[in-house]
Amino acid sequence: MIGFTLNGKAVTTNAPTDKPLLWVLREDFNLTGTKFGCGIAQCGACTVHLNGTPTRSCVLPVSAVSGAQVTTIEAINASKEGKALQDAWIAEQAPQCGYCQSGQIMAAVGVLKEARAPLSREQALEKMTGNVCRCGTYNQIAAAVVRAQKTLA
Repeated sequence: MIGFTLNGKAVTTNAPTDKPLLWVLREDFNLTGTKFGCGIAQCGACTVHLNGTPTRSCVLPVSAVSGAQVTTIEAINASKEGKALQDAWIAEQAPQCGYCQSGQIMAAVGVLKEARAPLSREQALEKMTGNVCRCGTYNQIAAAVVRAQKTLA
């Protein structure tokens, strides 16, 4: 049995220790906001926070989160960064199909937490590299990150 904190609540799972966290979240806890994209940690659709750090869950065995804190898109608006980003995402009309958006927001929360100075559009684009958007809404995503940072300032 593996125990960890999921979105602020203590949980346990009897999942096989090598089962990817992504599938534990989706199948065992019915948290379907975290998406399967590529299965090789290259697209970012599966991004969650592991102890506050954006992490690709599609290749992370559930055994690696024993005793850890996992946050998914379903709970990200509990943080000030997550709430600011969700509001900015809407204001900037970032989502198109929406498939990558939960991973994008999870990555963007990490960007905002690390930023020590105001981000330019170009810096936001650079920091978000590695999260793939098939619809190509990178400009709106960068604008949302910059807007959220201004909101938080």
